[in-house]
Amino acid sequence: MRKRFGLLLAALAAFVLCFGGLAQAEEKVYVNGIDFGFPPFGFVDKAGKPTGFDVESLDWIAKKMGFKVKHQPMDWDGIIPALLAKKIDIIASGMSATAERAQKVDFSIPYYEVTQVLVVGDKEATPFADILKSGKKIGVQRGTVTAKLLEGFVGQPGYKFELVPYDSTDLSMEDVKIGRIAGSGMDSTIAAEVMKAPGFKIAGTFDAAPEKYGYAMRKEDKEFQAKVNEGLKLLMADPYWKELKAKYGI
Repeated sequence: MRKRFGLLLAALAAFVLCFGGLAQAEEKVYVNGIDFGFPPFGFVDKAGKPTGFDVESLDWIAKKMGFKVKHQPMDWDGIIPALLAKKIDIIASGMSATAERAQKVDFSIPYYEVTQVLVVGDKEATPFADILKSGKKIGVQRGTVTAKLLEGFVGQPGYKFELVPYDSTDLSMEDVKIGRIAGSGMDSTIAAEVMKAPGFKIAGTFDAAPEKYGYAMRKEDKEFQAKVNEGLKLLMADPYWKELKAKYGI
């Protein structure tokens, strides 16, 4: 009797280990890397909670497609290295799907299009066509498409300005406000968010092709990519997509 009981317990333990392991595998939580301060797409609110258009979009996709996600704020210039090092699993935080980035990561279907603009203080009198020839200081967030664009202008004939890199657009705008720099380059959608505060204006739009936003994922994660793309298609066809765009003013 004891032998039969022992065999029964052993079989039960094996069952629990087997199916417990399967349950654990199904409970994988995908980590989304977001910018600390890139409203309205990804940012940390006053309560310290990750939020934004992309954060809420990915939450909806995860629920619809049956996976779990959490959002990890981090420095933007280290976000792709973090993805490649498997510290995070996806970047859904207003990232332009550039050809250079696509050499390292795969992007989801595009979901938004932006241009690059220069925001200055509302008292700035220098015309947009002259501001990069005036020797003034111009800010930009490190690791962004706008940063690469402006870095390409530095030292070129006809350009004379000092490029000042920042960890976030918010920090650069604080310096615009107090006159430490003349302006800051950024995506048009970020500029729209910045313009909600008084004291700023858009000086002009840089002569560069519009960029499309997409979610970045590791090239080898094809199954995850398929889930995300399917979920994004469903979201963009759902009334909630329009609700989110209205909520965040994009």
